[in-house]
Amino acid sequence: MTFSIVARQGSSYGVAVASKFLAVGAVVPQARLEVGAVATQAYAKVSYLADVLWLLELGVSAAEAVERVTGADEGRAQRQLGVVAADGQATFTGPECDDWAGGVAGEVVEDAETTRYAVQGNILAGEQVVTAMEAAFLTAAGQPLSRRLVAALLAGDAAGGDSRGRQSAALVVTSPGAGYDESGVEVDLRIDDHPDAPTELLRLLDLNDLYFGQPQDLQPLDPQLEAEVTARLATLGHTAADVNAALAKWSGMENYELLLVPGHIDGRVLQKLREAAAGVDVG
Repeated sequence: MTFSIVARQGSSYGVAVASKFLAVGAVVPQARLEVGAVATQAYAKVSYLADVLWLLELGVSAAEAVERVTGADEGRAQRQLGVVAADGQATFTGPECDDWAGGVAGEVVEDAETTRYAVQGNILAGEQVVTAMEAAFLTAAGQPLSRRLVAALLAGDAAGGDSRGRQSAALVVTSPGAGYDESGVEVDLRIDDHPDAPTELLRLLDLNDLYFGQPQDLQPLDPQLEAEVTARLATLGHTAADVNAALAKWSGMENYELLLVPGHIDGRVLQKLREAAAGVDVG
């Protein structure tokens, strides 16, 4: 009743998953900074997550980690597991998983680095779900890992996804120096109960990139733009000795503080400021 993709791109690891199951993000995915990524599903054995990551941290390969944890599990015939590490990838589908069930794992060299992935699913509309996910992931080469994972998830959903329908989705990505306070957690999003969970996940990823990503489309605060920004901030009640201080006050209220660069304004923040000021009645 679940389909997922785990992947490594550069120094980033991540998992995207969707299911007709409440809060799938609480069960299936886990990624550890500079170690690997894991998805456990189909009568998921949650202890696989910690066990696999511990083995990977010890230097065990992805394939051997899968073999060890499933080999010690009497319920393995009904389990699925996907694992990606620095040195390999593996997917496992027990023979008693409900149809359609299966997976594919592979690797591809991109910009002189090896990108690795494992795709798996059970109770799917058909094999085409996994095939579409793999194709979408590979086609999205050049994009950030988070975007590639969600592209794969949306492709799987469009190909039929979970044959029972939609309910939840989740995305976890780790990257060195990324995320709030450079924690390494670039993305950690969950849609616990929504009729169109995969699409809702994409909407939240857009917000995540806005609030916690890197500044983009930086525009210098030249005299003309500085005058506009100062006036719009004043309309919203934010004034200060200089435009940078006023912008910092407003950005702190709106959670855009990670996008502040003195003497510049992020293009997305500028658009949000224009929209906010246009909606104020100065009457």
